[in-house]
Amino acid sequence: MIGYVTLGTNHLHRAAEFYDALLAELGATRFMEMKGFIAWAVNPQTPALSLTAPYNGQAATAGNGTMVALAADTPATVDAVYRKAIELGGKCEGPSGPRGESFYAGYFRDLEGNKLNVFCMMQSA
Repeated sequence: MIGYVTLGTNHLHRAAEFYDALLAELGATRFMEMKGFIAWAVNPQTPALSLTAPYNGQAATAGNGTMVALAADTPATVDAVYRKAIELGGKCEGPSGPRGESFYAGYFRDLEGNKLNVFCMMQSA
């Protein structure tokens, strides 16, 4: 159902470096670039994450209550992506670990303050 999610940025080059390294942990690469816009996906037929400067010319701000969830296959991948986000300068919003019986996630903010998580579903015991 979701085609792509776009996050605003005030520093496209810096944000692109963050997401190039972060999303590589999930097998995603840049698949679309235009002036002021970059999009990443595992393949162009799957949901994507994109960055852009706001069209209205105003400063980009993080949405309060807005979060992007990045799907991973295993808890080990969740841990690796979460660690990479923090290594790249992201801020912890909740370290990776189990949340209930079948949900495993780590929460962080990117360099612009956008909130993301990386998660996987686990089989219940």
